[in-house]
Amino acid sequence: MYDVAVIGAGPAGASAAIFLAKAGQKTLVIDNGRSVTRRALIKNHYGVMEITGPAMVDLGKEHAKMLGADVISAQVTNVTKSGDHFDLATDQDAYQASHVILATGLYTDLIEQIGVRTKPGTEPRIKTVVDATLEGKTSIEGIWAAGTVAGVSMHTIITAGDGAKVAVNLLSEIKGERYVDHDVFKSEQ
Repeated sequence: MYDVAVIGAGPAGASAAIFLAKAGQKTLVIDNGRSVTRRALIKNHYGVMEITGPAMVDLGKEHAKMLGADVISAQVTNVTKSGDHFDLATDQDAYQASHVILATGLYTDLIEQIGVRTKPGTEPRIKTVVDATLEGKTSIEGIWAAGTVAGVSMHTIITAGDGAKVAVNLLSEIKGERYVDHDVFKSEQ
């Protein structure tokens, strides 16, 4: 049983997983390898002069793993509510999690299948997005959405920030108070 399952390991999903795992949540990331970021050459991501999309996605997954997240390659085929948790079926195995974050980028087939409310997208070429609150909550309690699928701009810096935002909001709800994660650089004197 996981605390949180993140579906998608592009910038939004990996960023959410990084925050969740660092906060001590048992985190599962399920990646189907279809992130649109894998086709990108990125020259406008803060702090990075230039990086290929595949390198960015791989670094994000490695960072999440380093902090304790489990990252698997699979296709999620269904998500169902079962009491106080969700059952996630994949093309390989089944998992359980208390919360789910949808970070599926351009892809909404699963989202529509499981009954999460959607709406028309406003970004070019993005036809449908999750109808999520500003915090990232969807129409199904316990399922959150982050990144492009939640209606934010496709730019990696923005989707990564949105993934972090949704994770912080979820962590705040779990902990019952506003969650803040700031490490302090210790300078030599």
